[in-house]
Amino acid sequence: MLLSRRRLVAATGFTTASLILPRIAIGQADNRPTITIAVQQISNSASLEPLREQSNVGSRTFSFLFETLIMQNLLGQLEAVPGLAESWKRIDERTVEFSLRKGVRFHNGDEMTADDVVFTFSRDHMFGPDYDITSNKTLFTNVVVRDSGDGKKLPPELPAVAKRLFPALEKVEAVDKYTVRFVNRTPDVTLEGRIGSLGANIISRRAFEEAKSWADWARSPVATGPYKVREYTPDQSLVLDAHDDYWGGRPPLKTVRLMVVPEVAARINGLLAGQFDFICDMPPDQIPTIEKNPKFEVLGSTIVNHRLTVFDMHHPQLVDPRVRQAFSHAIDRQAIVDSLWSGRTRVPAGLQWEFYGPMFVEGWTVPEYSLDKAKALLKAANYKGDPIPYRLLNNYYTNQVATAQVLVEMWNQAGLNVQIDMKENWQQIFDTNKQRAVRDWSNSAGFNDPISSIVAQHGPQGQQQQAGEWTNAEMNRLSDAMQVETDMTKRKAMFKRMLEICEREDPAYTVLHQNATFTAKRKDIRWKASPSFAMEFRSVNFAT
Repeated sequence: MLLSRRRLVAATGFTTASLILPRIAIGQADNRPTITIAVQQISNSASLEPLREQSNVGSRTFSFLFETLIMQNLLGQLEAVPGLAESWKRIDERTVEFSLRKGVRFHNGDEMTADDVVFTFSRDHMFGPDYDITSNKTLFTNVVVRDSGDGKKLPPELPAVAKRLFPALEKVEAVDKYTVRFVNRTPDVTLEGRIGSLGANIISRRAFEEAKSWADWARSPVATGPYKVREYTPDQSLVLDAHDDYWGGRPPLKTVRLMVVPEVAARINGLLAGQFDFICDMPPDQIPTIEKNPKFEVLGSTIVNHRLTVFDMHHPQLVDPRVRQAFSHAIDRQAIVDSLWSGRTRVPAGLQWEFYGPMFVEGWTVPEYSLDKAKALLKAANYKGDPIPYRLLNNYYTNQVATAQVLVEMWNQAGLNVQIDMKENWQQIFDTNKQRAVRDWSNSAGFNDPISSIVAQHGPQGQQQQAGEWTNAEMNRLSDAMQVETDMTKRKAMFKRMLEICEREDPAYTVLHQNATFTAKRKDIRWKASPSFAMEFRSVNFAT
């Protein structure tokens, strides 16, 4: 088992007293502050359903609303801590049993019970009526199709994401009112990690069933987090009110407003003018400008997320893997880190993180920067300089456009004729009406195992393969094998081979740098940033 099963209540910052704080008395003035946070986006899919919105911006938004049975310590190193479950234990290689917290209230006032947990992982909410537990077939699907859905029918992306998160979940059963048991069809040492990941967030069965349509539910979901939805206007704002029955103590804020402000300059000007209290996703070169004003400060660090360039192997110029290899060798990654990130991040050891522990492949590196090697590969592939489109969003990622401009220049020096093709949204990025070739992406590890990253995003049920951009038969066999393997030495050897395939031999992507996130805020607010896209605004992390 990879995750700790100890009761780490202390690590969450909650005390016994904080769990039994009464609701605000009738007639008592509510003097808690209201804050406004300017973000680049709230949700790419115009949905507040984590199964639909598997994204960086969604991770931030959902940290206010949703919780899982096992949670991450956002004020530590993202270690596993008890969430909606007080404790859990392994029954065998296929089974984990959870003891739920008693007295947890949903946003609608209902108590959370085992029935809600079972429903969360049901066909009605997650897998869809046609789910086949025995199939390993890739579920091809459109990506982030807005407003798709027919009444209460689940959008087709949901079963695809569910299959990615839980490829062999056999059943979730209620042992009693406060005990649930997860049973997998196959052995899985990562089952606890999956249960604590984005998409495994516990919801109210009654609220879901009473919603008029799936879209209505997804715009105003009912969960257990410290804040609840008052009003959501896609691409504009999300207004959240305190959930005063929250099991972790009364939230410190009366209201939280998330405002969509795509332009970095507008976010900075709004902060300095007092319009916003927090602004997210600050480029490092803007940090000195903000901190010249003594009223503000910038917090942040590297996070468990890497920025990637992703390839569509079906483009005529990318069919030969040597062309994709040339892309990787033409990138001077350290120059990007030094010039665009002021050295505040790093070039990582490929698609992995040290918190993998024994699964971390020591000695692995990104492909070396070598224009000579890139040119030799292009010559061997008989590449004639035909144009290769590079689909790009306007700074969805921090420094995205500046990074793209640098990359294009580096690729051009190697002889690659890469042409930027600006797009307005992710739907256009994944559009198949015209030939796709190169695009930007990032990849996070939801828990401390490669299953959560390289397999979840690039394996047979990963988004890249579900979108039809890339596939590799050996990678898929390894993915299926590692899902069920319990010998850690064998699993690590499988992971190393995956890195060789995906980053060297038949590139699915190339890693650019580790991501970092920086949040500017009023200095008079005492608040700590998390090593994550998520933002912690419970009682343990806010004061004025």
